[in-house]
Amino acid sequence: MVKSKNPFKPDSPEAALWKHLDPQRLPAHIAIIMDGNGRWAQANGKPRLAGHRAGVQTTRKIVKACARLGISHLTLYAFSLDNWKRPAEEIDYLMGLLRQYVRRELSYMKRNNIRLRAIGRWRELPPGVVSDIARTMEETRENTGLEVIVALNYSGRAEIVDAVRETLAQNPGQDGTALCEDDIARRLYAPDLPDPDLLIRTSGEQRVSNFLLWQLAYTEFWVTETLWPDFEPLHLLEAIHEFQQRERRFGGLGADYEPVSKKSGKHAKTLPSKAGVKS
Repeated sequence: MVKSKNPFKPDSPEAALWKHLDPQRLPAHIAIIMDGNGRWAQANGKPRLAGHRAGVQTTRKIVKACARLGISHLTLYAFSLDNWKRPAEEIDYLMGLLRQYVRRELSYMKRNNIRLRAIGRWRELPPGVVSDIARTMEETRENTGLEVIVALNYSGRAEIVDAVRETLAQNPGQDGTALCEDDIARRLYAPDLPDPDLLIRTSGEQRVSNFLLWQLAYTEFWVTETLWPDFEPLHLLEAIHEFQQRERRFGGLGADYEPVSKKSGKHAKTLPSKAGVKS
């Protein structure tokens, strides 16, 4: 549900920026690649693990901000299949932080009508992690406010592979040429979710890193040099403000396009060549 009342403290930078936003045009689904924990720790003279701990605090703040704003869905890239390449000590620490997060935030989620969902091959994580996640998902599944989707043991390529495998398994003997986009889309990890409207990536990296490869086809990207532990609700509002300045065409023509005039035979605007048309 979109909230028009200013949800931030009066006279705060967030409240000032909120006045410039259209509450009726907030992105329904925001996805975030939370990057830069290690670099933040290095820049602050702290061990790498301290960066992950600081990143969890940022996650709490951004989840709460999205709930206050009335955002419907927030997808967070928490742990990828490629992250298993990291040192065992770091992986164990990350799993512990994850368990702490879902345990500590359960009461907050229940009080504030927030639902938790996990996507990815998360059931292949250590049993204790799986148990804590499953419990939190079960106890919040009836909530109807912000839905927080945590991508765990996740890979965009793996998601597509899993969807194709499931399609073929459910349709033995099917001619592969008969497959269509809908066959894959309805077998993704969370097929009921709308595609993200806005993708935020922190730390300045200009890549999607195997995240939501299917779903990001028409998503607007916003990249900031800010490292994830330093990311604040103000940055979130800046991303939303930029999002609202853009025109989303989804492969079509913009709202300001005017066809060839039958009277003048001229275009109102010069259109790019076919090779230069962008979606």
